[in-house]
Amino acid sequence: MASEEELFASVDALLEEEPQLPPPAERARLREAAGITQARLAVALKTSTQTVKNYENGRSEPKSPRLEAYQRLLKGWAAKYPAHASSAASAPAVAPQPEVPGTFTGSAAPEQAEAATPVQAPAAALAAPERPERSATSRRPAATTAAAPAVDPRFPHGPLAVLDGDGSAYGAGGIVLDCPATTIPELVEWTLRESGLGTAKLNRYGKDSDPLIVLTAAAAVKLGLPERLEGHEQRRSLRLPEDHPVVKQVAKAKWQLTQRGFGPWARIYRKAQGRERQCVQLAILSWDALDERSWPGVSEMEPADIARVLGVYAMRVITPRGSTAVSGLELMTALRPPTKAVRDEETGNWVSGHNAGSLGTEPMDPAPPEATPEHPVVVDSGWKGGFLNEEAYQWVRDVDTLSDEECTLPFAVGLDLNTAFLAAAARLVVGLSAPDHFHAPKFNPKIPGSWLADLSHIELDPRLPSPFTPDGTRPTGAAWYQTHTLAYAQELGHDVHPIEAYLRRETGAYLDPWHDRLKNAYVDTLADMGVTKDLNDVGFLAAMEQHKQNDPALAAVLSAIKATVKGGVGKLRERPQGKSYKEGETWPALSRPTWRPDIRAAVISKARVNMHRKLNNMVKMTGLYPLAVLSDCVVYPSPGESPIDFLPYAASGKPQPGAFRLGPTPGLAKLEGVQSMLWAVDLMEKGLNPARHIKGGDAVMDEGE
Repeated sequence: MASEEELFASVDALLEEEPQLPPPAERARLREAAGITQARLAVALKTSTQTVKNYENGRSEPKSPRLEAYQRLLKGWAAKYPAHASSAASAPAVAPQPEVPGTFTGSAAPEQAEAATPVQAPAAALAAPERPERSATSRRPAATTAAAPAVDPRFPHGPLAVLDGDGSAYGAGGIVLDCPATTIPELVEWTLRESGLGTAKLNRYGKDSDPLIVLTAAAAVKLGLPERLEGHEQRRSLRLPEDHPVVKQVAKAKWQLTQRGFGPWARIYRKAQGRERQCVQLAILSWDALDERSWPGVSEMEPADIARVLGVYAMRVITPRGSTAVSGLELMTALRPPTKAVRDEETGNWVSGHNAGSLGTEPMDPAPPEATPEHPVVVDSGWKGGFLNEEAYQWVRDVDTLSDEECTLPFAVGLDLNTAFLAAAARLVVGLSAPDHFHAPKFNPKIPGSWLADLSHIELDPRLPSPFTPDGTRPTGAAWYQTHTLAYAQELGHDVHPIEAYLRRETGAYLDPWHDRLKNAYVDTLADMGVTKDLNDVGFLAAMEQHKQNDPALAAVLSAIKATVKGGVGKLRERPQGKSYKEGETWPALSRPTWRPDIRAAVISKARVNMHRKLNNMVKMTGLYPLAVLSDCVVYPSPGESPIDFLPYAASGKPQPGAFRLGPTPGLAKLEGVQSMLWAVDLMEKGLNPARHIKGGDAVMDEGE
């Protein structure tokens, strides 16, 4: 029998234990019975509304001293509002959930993960955190949860987390993890060993996406990083010096940094052990990791909201690995991995082999006319034969071609094609092998490549831009064109006789899976914002007018998807950066198999041709001519302020195919304000490039992110 001293010791041990809180559902009941909102309780506890929400759904628990204060409050409410006295009306609207731990310091068992972390489900990732002071709710029907993909048991907590200064790591779907790390090496170890973060590969031959940890300013300082990076260089070019204590910590712990060093997007890794990758991607918010042009307003959001935005993007596109341009390029490789396992005929072993349809593992020199003037292929060969000039439209109509009727129309209406360059990537056949040189070849519209031809004899209506030049002027002699440009000349009924060409024998629709994934991401995100395919044109314009205000978080996701398209295509011809660069030297981008200016030219050529085809069809159907075209936006004179006032419709009221049509699908149009377009027109008339002067301008693909 136990002695009195042993019994008293056991009782004292119980008294010294941490305070025990009532179940999460009871916490919510007591607060509601007291008539207190989650936001007001958050103010009293000196925390965020999202944290209070997590207390009440069992995803996290308070720590001392907040734990004792919260317990005292709940005890007081329990005395005033006992459970048996509450009426059915004051009961929680949903059945109480099983109590599960909301903070994790170790790997969760599969059954725990399933209960606490539905992070892969679209509805969970899209649901806006409860913030009464903001309007951030999804308009998508809740029924979409039925189509949720299964949670990968290796990554139960989703693709990423946003770490705040108090050690709370906010993940997709509202989950909050407890991160005890106080140094960068500890953070990397925790992420790989305990966090349960990551994303499964997008292709059977690809690699899993590395987990992403986004650091708030408070978290960065706590981990020994400066709150801001200062210097005369552009922010994205700044790096911690090699002798910085954090860089030394990383090296001492036997971790490595990539050649980019420790900048806004830092990758920390060790050599893979077997099939297991050991790599963590960091993004530091206060170092401008999330560019305002691509991620509008995201850096200023609460950590839980940032996790929601990035989580939706990761689920629909890819876990961010840098700028949206970098992510766009990485997505191409993730969907078309360069290698796959093949069996060696002689040994019977499985070895790494080329994956058909990909760009392979080795960089490829372009043909001289496809390169840039500073490229070694051009400098070393002394090439003087000219270059491809396949760029987006920057054209203003000559005022002398305006009719009196056009001048008297009271409105100028801008139509912006939804992700026009993404639409151009659909079923686009590009070269996969090195270019071969041909003299006087017969033109074949099915062979991708660069052709030298003279199109100056072709005379077109001056009220439309020439489809053969970016500035819309008539060609003045022989020039290099991508296949789609010459094929369109043939389509218009003109003979094409190339002088020479650089063509590729191996071809394929390399960008097809990239197009499909980004198209679905774009259309699904618009649908979640209330802009669906079933809307008529009036409803579409009304929905587009309000969609950004309905949910700023999803509006940021939509902006990032669009930037991923343009930035990814632009990065196919990334040019050298930095004042120290000298012409003829190589630069880092040239070491990538995805440095393919010919593919970039093919996308832009097809997009420009698609635009001209629609302009031509508009003339045939309505007799209307544009005032200006800037990239994927065209301005028309109009009798009213809506595009419905001048777009062609059949007698049945349906839009006419072939011309501009309204809708959320890539390649269809939406109403665009013309103020920035008119500013661009003014800049072009002054001989300036609008893409360099309009913040976030869509005039050209960004090649330098």
